[in-house]
Amino acid sequence: MGLKDPANVLQSWDPTLVNPCTWFHVTCNEKQAVTRIDLGNSHLAGPLIPELGTLKHLQFLELYGNNLSGRIPPELGNLENLISLDLYNNQFSGSIPGSLGDLKSLRFLRLNNNRLTGRIPRSLTGISKLKVIDISSNDLCGTIPMSGSFEHIPVKSFENNSRLNGPELLGSVSYTLGCA
Repeated sequence: MGLKDPANVLQSWDPTLVNPCTWFHVTCNEKQAVTRIDLGNSHLAGPLIPELGTLKHLQFLELYGNNLSGRIPPELGNLENLISLDLYNNQFSGSIPGSLGDLKSLRFLRLNNNRLTGRIPRSLTGISKLKVIDISSNDLCGTIPMSGSFEHIPVKSFENNSRLNGPELLGSVSYTLGCA
């Protein structure tokens, strides 16, 4: 309800309905649990609500190419079945929540082209299934981790973060290098 929706893409989202599976841009499984939200390029504006973190069966959260703003809710780290988190091309600010490192099913994490600041959480390197991460074009600082799931991530996934240094070379560069 707090999102601005100039294109009226959320017109079918009736909060009085017990079951959101009838809403456009929402996919559910056979047990009527929400598994996918597809609202990319929908001209939405405003903040994400922490309650998104209660959608335990959510596998795909596709909110790219909007004008969403504010912080990325740390509660998204509760989405244990999430495979793809696409929040790129928005106006998110603040740091990347370390709780996203709890998303052990995550394969795709795209947060590029936002206004994110701070260090890359080391918890992300522990997501063994992570195949694609793109955090380019933000204002991140510190060093680029090169361990765990980040070992095979191309450096271009970190480009256009003027205060980001790296890659981290066996601890020879301080984790806080370039951060105020």
